[in-house]
Amino acid sequence: MSISSTAYRDSLRHFPSGVTIVTIKSGESVHGLTVSAFASISPSPPLIMIAIDQRHNAYPLLEKGGACFAVNILHRDQQELSNRFAWTKDEDRFAVGQWGIAATGAPVLENALAWLDCTMFAKYETGTHTIYVGEVQASQTPRPDGEPLVYWNRGYRHLEITTGT
Repeated sequence: MSISSTAYRDSLRHFPSGVTIVTIKSGESVHGLTVSAFASISPSPPLIMIAIDQRHNAYPLLEKGGACFAVNILHRDQQELSNRFAWTKDEDRFAVGQWGIAATGAPVLENALAWLDCTMFAKYETGTHTIYVGEVQASQTPRPDGEPLVYWNRGYRHLEITTGT
């Protein structure tokens, strides 16, 4: 017996997560979306994972052979960009922001906190989502002393850095 989707979401909203924009290069197509389901998997080889809803426009792009993706970890001042990639439908999502191209050809946010450029390593269908494991081919940390954008309890948050006494 499992819990309801509502109960599940109500519990998980209490777990803070970083906010990323995942960008995809698939053939000639480029796409991006806001993702909080991101984690480090292994330092050797360097692997990360993202989870994408199978109903999202990104899913068929990631399913194509040769697809690659980049994870752009957002700085605390990039909330509007996060919203743009979460909610914009018909406009060019990449029309705002400072975008470059990574080694794989995936777009990267030049002033992100950090970014990781990946080739596809493995994928696993799991319920409504697919977990994509990427092997990191390149990365940069444009703002090494910056603070991340955090999502918690249905809203964006900022870290409060305190010093121990």
